Amino acid sequence: MSRRKNKVPLDGSQSRLENSPFAGLESSMEGMNLKTPAALPAKTPPKSRPKLKSKGRVEVRREKAGRGGKTVTTLKAFPTHVPLETLDSLLLKLKKMCACGGTLKDRAIELQGDVGQQVCEELTRQGYQAVRAGG
Repeated sequence: MSRRKNKVPLDGSQSRLENSPFAGLESSMEGMNLKTPAALPAKTPPKSRPKLKSKGRVEVRREKAGRGGKTVTTLKAFPTHVPLETLDSLLLKLKKMCACGGTLKDRAIELQGDVGQQVCEELTRQGYQAVRAGG
């Protein structure tokens, strides 16, 4: 076996890494007036929107059983503090947005068709916590 002459000593006495290719850069950059991190203005944290309090949890479900093969999206489990007038106005807004028919039955909104994704996005914008229920 041959002994290598180019070994780097581990005791720190002599190192081949002393000749850094970047050593000359420090002296050439002195007259450039580059801004150091201390001279830069401090970054202000981004303004965050105040977190809106949720109006409540709503289950969004796609149903097909017992409807003659037609798909219906139902919104159930609205909180009891939400008045029926608010649910009625929400129904009208959702029907216009999804371009579908719908009705309000026993504090549950039924919309014709599979419009669950659109409904979840709109409910989130309205301040509800939309939860996809079922499969």
